[in-house]
Amino acid sequence: MIIDCPCCGRRPVSEFSYIGDAEAAKPDMHAPAAEWVKAVYTRTNPRGMHLEHWQHLHGCRQFLKIQRDTLTHEIFSVELVGVYASGEGE
Repeated sequence: MIIDCPCCGRRPVSEFSYIGDAEAAKPDMHAPAAEWVKAVYTRTNPRGMHLEHWQHLHGCRQFLKIQRDTLTHEIFSVELVGVYASGEGE
């Protein structure tokens, strides 16, 4: 799989680290531990189009939101997330 990093260009997936589901809702910071355990460890295994968070660990180290088909591994979009996405970190 090749990921087109907005900063570094087309790079092999081995340079990236999967962070998690970009669609999952996170509990409130002060939620009981049981809610956090459920959010962190109970995951769905979606088929088809899905939003995911990745980090370009062996490159620019930026965090990315990737829209990918989990059946074909085709990537439809890649965008920066965090302060660098809005230009504030420059």
